[in-house]
Amino acid sequence: MIKRTRILDALNSESPLEHILIKGWVRTRRDSKGFSFLDINDGSCLRNIQVFVEEGSPPYKTLKDVNTGSAVEVKGSLIESPGKGQKWEIRAGDLTLVGPAEPETYPLQKKRHSDEFLRTLAHLRPRTNKYGALFRIRSESSFAAHKFFRDQGFYYLHSPIITGSDCEGAGEMFRVTTLPASKINPETTGDVFEKDFFGREAGLTVSGQLEAELFACALGNVYTFGPTFRAENSNTPRHAAEFWMIEPEMAFADLNDNMDLGENLVKSMTIHVMENCQEDLELFARFVDKNLIHILETVIEKTYARISYTDAIDILRASGKTFEFPVDWGVDIQTEHERYLCEDYFKRPVIVYDYPKEIKSFYMRLNDDNKTVAAMDLLVPKIGELIGGSQREERYDVLERRMMENNMNFKDYWWYIDIRKFGSVPHAGFGLGFERFLMMVTGVSNIRDVIPFPRTPRHVEF
Repeated sequence: MIKRTRILDALNSESPLEHILIKGWVRTRRDSKGFSFLDINDGSCLRNIQVFVEEGSPPYKTLKDVNTGSAVEVKGSLIESPGKGQKWEIRAGDLTLVGPAEPETYPLQKKRHSDEFLRTLAHLRPRTNKYGALFRIRSESSFAAHKFFRDQGFYYLHSPIITGSDCEGAGEMFRVTTLPASKINPETTGDVFEKDFFGREAGLTVSGQLEAELFACALGNVYTFGPTFRAENSNTPRHAAEFWMIEPEMAFADLNDNMDLGENLVKSMTIHVMENCQEDLELFARFVDKNLIHILETVIEKTYARISYTDAIDILRASGKTFEFPVDWGVDIQTEHERYLCEDYFKRPVIVYDYPKEIKSFYMRLNDDNKTVAAMDLLVPKIGELIGGSQREERYDVLERRMMENNMNFKDYWWYIDIRKFGSVPHAGFGLGFERFLMMVTGVSNIRDVIPFPRTPRHVEF
């Protein structure tokens, strides 16, 4: 029995092979007098392998049913190719049509397709060069995150998807219920949910952070990496209703530890992708963003600038630029401001810290000035905010006061407050938007194109 060979391994072979078996999908078929050529890809790499079938050979009879998009199995010999641009090709000894494709209706013919069109074909777009490369990079980036935290001694926590608390307090959670629609409206509260599955109001999580804090106060350093959800009616290229977050949490740690971890994580993941996805990255550097490699080299080689929010506001005010969103102390920094700091002023990633308490979440540690909290955002070129985090408020009385100021329901967070009573310690963490990281390393500008099956307002296909 011939062992199956990945196309990636065949193309990287050091010598010819007498017997080889590949399985994949036909990208193109070209017929000439006396023989036919098939370009086949199995998803293992960007490159196709060329298979030639001689007229009169046993596999030639199968060719009449083989079209672009067909799934095939080829047995043959790996030989040196006389054609330009390829070292090896396969002389077919046997060809099996595994899955036919209708030539009249198969939508991925050999031509350039727009991203907008391919979003309507999310079930097929991974077969294109761009999206095959992108989702291989996504897979490798995921591995890079897990490897980083394992090497740093962190433990992986599976935080809940269904929750009874809103981490951000923004009220943009998807509701989870078994009650009939006639019983539910946006104002529904109280006794109605006592008859629901969980006996109280529940939703899809917007973050695994609160649960990670609990485990950090037992295991030391932990991280979550999973899907999060936000019912925000936004159709911008930066927002999706379902997205993935990497959220580490460290016990006995402060804001400086948090900034160090964020910088080290971004550098480590970027280095891993550049070392292990060179061929796929080259596609994005050629066709998506010609400045991509320079940006990534800046991300991994330069020390990130660190400035307070107050200093950032002063820099923006003195820039002489007219921004769409006015700059003033006490307002949140917008994407255009973040990109100016990264791309124009510092020309490298920037970490902004110590934000006004009014624009940040209740759990962030109040600074001694009573005006700012120990928050940090890591900003990168082209994207803006990649990481948002903080040192957490470990003091029971201060956390209680902050929750009162935010009109929060103490009953929903009793367990979160409780951990401040029993061996509370300084701790810190952040969230890294995984899709934003992918946008940074590929130059892709729309979040819908770095998620296999994007979920956005009025779109839940596939």
